[in-house]
Parts: sequence; C-alpha cells; structure tokens
Amino acid sequence: MEIRSLLLILSVCGPTWATTLDMDYGGVPLWINRFLGEPSVLTLRDRMEPGWFRAVNRQSCPLECDCPIQWPTALYCEYRGLHQLPEGLPSRTQYLFLQGNALTGFNSRAFAHASNLRWLFLDRNQVLSERFDHTLSNHTRLVYLFMNHNNLTEVPAGLPSGLKQLRLAYNHIEKIPPGAFQNLQNLTLLLLQGNHLKAIGEADFKGLPFLNLLDLSHNLLDMFPKHLPPSVQQLYLTSNALTGMSEDSLQGFNGLHYLRLSHNQLKNEGLAYGAFNVTSLVELDLSYNQLTEIPVVPTTLQYLYLEVNHIR
Repeated sequence: MEIRSLLLILSVCGPTWATTLDMDYGGVPLWINRFLGEPSVLTLRDRMEPGWFRAVNRQSCPLECDCPIQWPTALYCEYRGLHQLPEGLPSRTQYLFLQGNALTGFNSRAFAHASNLRWLFLDRNQVLSERFDHTLSNHTRLVYLFMNHNNLTEVPAGLPSGLKQLRLAYNHIEKIPPGAFQNLQNLTLLLLQGNHLKAIGEADFKGLPFLNLLDLSHNLLDMFPKHLPPSVQQLYLTSNALTGMSEDSLQGFNGLHYLRLSHNQLKNEGLAYGAFNVTSLVELDLSYNQLTEIPVVPTTLQYLYLEVNHIR
C-alpha cells in the first residue's frame, strides 16, 4: 500500500480549519476563508472586554452582542441566556452567532432587517420545528445554517434555496417532511446524525443534486437506506442497527469515496456478495460489527477497517 505524507498548513490570512473546545459544529470542521472576510467562529466571551468593542466601534450593536471592529459584519451574541432575538439587528449583519442561548423559535419577520445574512449559528438552543418553519425562506444569501443540539422533531420547512451547509445533528428529528429539501439545489453538506430516523422514504432526499457529505449516524435505521442522492461521496451510517446490505444498496453511487458502517449489527449472511462493488470506494469502515469473515471488497479500496468483529 502506498504511504503518503500529510502536510497541514495553518495560515493566518488564508483558508483555515476552525475548531473550538466548547462545540464541534456537528463533528465536521468549518472552513474559514479569510480572503472573503469571514470571521472567527471561536467565541469571544472572556477573550476581550465587551466595553472595548463599544469604545472602538461606533457602529450600532445590540446590547446583548459584541461587534468586533475587525469583523464589522459579524455579531457575537452567544451564551447570553437569550430567550428572544436581540432587537435592532443592523442591516450590515452577515454572520450571526446565537449558539448557547435559550431560543425556542422566531416569527416570520425576525430576521427581516438582516437581509444579507450568510451564516446563522443556532447550535445548543431549544428551537422547535413548529416555531422555525419558513422563518428564513426569503434569505437567499444564507449559505450556512447550524442548528445542532436543539429540539427539532422534523426538518424545518421553507429552508432558503442558497444553503450550502445544513447542520441538524443531535435533535429529535423523526421524519423528513415531503419536499423538505426540494429547493436546496446548492446543498453540499447535510448533517442528520444523532436523531430518531427509523427509515428513509423514496422522496425524502429528493432535490439534492450536489450533495457531497451525508451523515445519518446515530439514528434508528435497521435497513440500509435507499433513495439517497447519488452525488454523495461521503456517507456515514455509524451506530445504527443495520444487519445487512443487498447487491443494489450502493447502486448508482458512482462517486462514493468514504463509507462508514461501524457500530452496527452487520453479519456476513446479511451481506450480498457484491454489496461493496463500488470501484470509486477509497475507505470502508466495518469495525465493531458481527462479521466472522472478511467480505468481498473492490480491489481499488485503500483503507478497510475491521477491528472488533468476530473474524478468526
């Protein structure tokens, strides 16, 4: 097997990976492009004196937020115990950080003055599905919506068409309403892990032609889901209750590179002979299952994980 070295470059002015200690954004790091003026996602709490922000920045700023002068289009309102949206959101707002509050929902005009909104962080609130539907329908410039760790029971209706990333991990989502993703032609990343999905319907993921990464880990799926977008290159199904796969389970996935199936209940008798016959596959994770033999895999596969099975 060819061994390649990995070179990690962290640039102050160029694109960087942003991670924090207090949240993981659904387990997938956020790509920050400094050349576009995108702000830091690291919380500013206890890092800078709030009074300093107001002393050096003459632009309007809600009292519940910090408005750093180095990122004039960003508002940091995280971890303030907020039960409602701060009043007077300035029209310049493009990056709004509201994670770690007690927000349960919004009315249809809540973000009316923030028509240029590009990122909205609502992780770790108490947002309810019925109090969020169609809230952002007209915000076509919104590209990142983060709603991990809330109280959603359904995928919200009326999501804006410009979304590229939708993160709904660790909610209580039991179903995907018809047409929920129909309008999201630009979506490339969808996180749904840590929910209560039991099955995937034929039309559940209809309308996602460019989806690249789909995470359905930590749900209640007992059958390998069909009707998934064929554009997916990274498919994560870790920690479900899958017992097998048919020969056509991966049919149509001509660009699938990474398939993670660890911590399921997969058995050899439930795996069809050609279940993994996808020549584009680079990495296959079958660890922590109930396999007694190594299944047939494509010769092009580079990484195969089989630890903690019953293989002798």
